[in-house]
Amino acid sequence: MLRERQQPPPDIFSPEPWTFGAVRYDAQIAKKYAGQAETMFALANGYLGIRGTPEEGRPAQDPGVLLNGFYEHRPITYGELAYGFPRLGQSILNCPDGTVIKLFVDGEPFLPAQAEVLSFRQVLNLKAGTLVREISWASPAGRRMRLRALRLVSFDQRHLAAIRYEVLAEDADAEIVISSELQHRAPLPGNDSDPRMAVGFADRVLQPAGTRHEELRAILSYTTRSSGLVLGCGMDHGLETMGRFTHEAVCEADFAAVVFKGLAESGRPVRLWKYLGYHYADGCDPAGIRSRVAWTLDRAKQSGFASILERQVARVGRFWGNADIELEGAAPRLQQVIRWNLFQLMQATERAEGHGVSARGLTGQSYEGHYFWDAEIYVLPFLIYTQPRIARALLKFRYDTLDRARARATELGHRGATFPWRTINGDEASAYYAAGTAQYHINADIAYALRKYVEVSGDEDFLRRYGAEILVETARFWRDLGFFSERRGGRFCINGVTGPDEYTAVVDNNLFTNLMARENLRYAADTAEAMRRDHAEAFAALSRRTGLGAEEPRVWRQAAERMYLPWDERLRIHPQDDSFLDKERWDFANTPEDHYPLLLHYHPLNLYRKQVIKQADTVLAMFLLGDQFTPEEKKRNFDYYDPLTTHDSSLSVCIQSIVANEIGYERKALDYFRFAATMDLSDIGGNVMSGAHIASIGGAWMALVYGFAGVRDHGGRISFRPRLPAEWRRVRFALAIRGHRLRVEVANDQTTYSLVEGDDLTIMHGAESIRLTASARTATRANPSRPPEPAPDFAPAPMPARS
Repeated sequence: MLRERQQPPPDIFSPEPWTFGAVRYDAQIAKKYAGQAETMFALANGYLGIRGTPEEGRPAQDPGVLLNGFYEHRPITYGELAYGFPRLGQSILNCPDGTVIKLFVDGEPFLPAQAEVLSFRQVLNLKAGTLVREISWASPAGRRMRLRALRLVSFDQRHLAAIRYEVLAEDADAEIVISSELQHRAPLPGNDSDPRMAVGFADRVLQPAGTRHEELRAILSYTTRSSGLVLGCGMDHGLETMGRFTHEAVCEADFAAVVFKGLAESGRPVRLWKYLGYHYADGCDPAGIRSRVAWTLDRAKQSGFASILERQVARVGRFWGNADIELEGAAPRLQQVIRWNLFQLMQATERAEGHGVSARGLTGQSYEGHYFWDAEIYVLPFLIYTQPRIARALLKFRYDTLDRARARATELGHRGATFPWRTINGDEASAYYAAGTAQYHINADIAYALRKYVEVSGDEDFLRRYGAEILVETARFWRDLGFFSERRGGRFCINGVTGPDEYTAVVDNNLFTNLMARENLRYAADTAEAMRRDHAEAFAALSRRTGLGAEEPRVWRQAAERMYLPWDERLRIHPQDDSFLDKERWDFANTPEDHYPLLLHYHPLNLYRKQVIKQADTVLAMFLLGDQFTPEEKKRNFDYYDPLTTHDSSLSVCIQSIVANEIGYERKALDYFRFAATMDLSDIGGNVMSGAHIASIGGAWMALVYGFAGVRDHGGRISFRPRLPAEWRRVRFALAIRGHRLRVEVANDQTTYSLVEGDDLTIMHGAESIRLTASARTATRANPSRPPEPAPDFAPAPMPARS
């Protein structure tokens, strides 16, 4: 069900620990894998993302420049419309591309696919946050030429990208022309056969709204028809050369170019610096947005490329100081994969303030740039422990869209707030309610992430100022959605919902949903009562904003305490929902391998009628709320559900790895982790060309930290039960905990904890409490022994196949 797709020959990619790159050029391979390369070499900062297309502009499959939150409405067409169906969706837009730099030598265009390439190197430098490309070739006239391009998307200035482009005639003078361009491409058609892909537009989306041209600078501006957003994008240049060069420029509605012409003297490099600025705003005057772009370009030219690069390296260095995971004893490629993954998390979140994190970050348009529950459950844990400031900003985005969630709840006939399943602006954009709106668990997922952030970071101020209001409205929603069932002995039941497993839709009493709703209700009641007792002024403000009734927390707690949780006494497992165990098992033996993912080959009803699971559901609940299951329940539940899981979602294997590790399935845990970690660089899903799987990457971090290091943080108590694979010697990482920074080094036989910031932190190692202080900053303890791997209680799942 999981398999590595066809990959380029391994000798092209070198397994270096701090870089990812190609070390030789093959024109056919470059064309065949252009889409994958565009994702793997993409640069982004959380606000601005640029696909990894070469400066020549080809080969290219889906070149793009994406801005977080820059979207257009699109009408959602239904064959049969029903009440409450969203009428408008949102799609992220491809912006004009300023990375194009075309080179002509003695009148001939330079295209690597047509050139006699003598040497080649393209490297994503994970330490510097840059993409470097070096090519040496012989021109048709026999001249030896060399090109070196360095590209970055600035983490320091989130509206800025920059390119240093250097051409060298090695053995003879050459007449060269450099055409630096900014071009708006027509959007590519959508893919209606795959619901994961971007939806196309029939008509033009970006409407020209004026240009600005001064010397080596060109700025274009656009407006959207429906969403009311105004875009400005521009480029400016600097040129350094010993020869005489002229320049000319053109600036039109959809195209701008600055063209440099001159003699490249042998042995004397021609250096071009290109600065790109991107801004957008809601309802802004286009002239005003062009001015913002100009200011960004002014600042860049005043700083100079060297200074911009220096600040880039420093900022990326700070990230690695907080987030790096170092493996000893693992294959070099695995270390490279882990750091590439972590760098993608930085690129998706570092400057995302004011926005969410889309499923593919800013590396592709898959899922239309929408934000899902992925961010709260799979990405927030990494940020909470490494970049708590960014975690706070992402939770603040949810608070900022709370009024829209309230309006959606009202539309659906509920009290409180209903957060959207997929969105950019806070409005629901999911057209398929069975696997969208019905996934009400997103409310509880946000509350869960909020609680984890507050307990691990200690940021009680955020809880009182913003989080409590989210908790009030989501608790109201759960109390309104569920009811006390007489047939269930007065238990609180929640019907007509879909859990994380999208192959089982619109069911009653989904275990994951009920468990998460119970946590949401409890936390809301606890928070309201604590604020009333200890923070009277903040509680009064909360009551004014929400109209909180005096009895509401008591009612929430009553619903939580009487929550119905399915249980099957014969199998001694938790049914995924009320009807799951009554269904026929999916016929995996007679399902062709090329029919995965099942959602692309079978009608949803065929899936809904069977015991078949797209992704972790009950298993995910056992990880998130692990303190509410016994070890025996975890093992029997895992043994039952693991063989039924297709892993058609990239969110699945990381969770299976964590729980497999906990219950003693060491080999399965490691195999699942490897698939989670290499999801993109091995293109296991076959769709990395559409962008990196940001949540799966976050899940791989969790599989390392929660799985092999055994971290648990239930109730804010930080504990460790390390279980390192035998073939690994050591894993090192750092965690931010309530203003402290803890460095952890897990070896096969022992674990060392070092308090590198802060002066008093208590953690648990197994059952032992360890207190680290200013005078006792380090402690080393033997790892708990691992029992022999147990036999499964039910038929084991076949391990993922590699092709």
